[in-house]
Amino acid sequence: MSPPARYKAALAAAFLALPALAAERVAGAVLPDGARQVAENRYRVDRSYEETLKFLRSVYPPARFPRKSIASQPGVKAVHIVNPEARAGSWEGMNVYELKGETRIFVLVKRR
Repeated sequence: MSPPARYKAALAAAFLALPALAAERVAGAVLPDGARQVAENRYRVDRSYEETLKFLRSVYPPARFPRKSIASQPGVKAVHIVNPEARAGSWEGMNVYELKGETRIFVLVKRR
């Protein structure tokens, strides 16, 4: 690999890692910047639901972290992200939802 190609590859890797480096972590789960705690393991995000999902796709690729829709009510958008590598004390799942124009994240922590 030529030096310019190596430089471009390293630069691309650095840009891909930036969201995870600047974000808050809860039980190992990376949350978007500006996430504010509203209750235990519950956070309000200033971003839109779509922007939040886009951020989480960059940090947790769907190929490695499966998703499923969990909302069955009109006016509610919600998705569950699974952490297949969860250990006790780390996050085993994350519910991302929008209700009444607010985006929220609930981090599920794996017990023993």
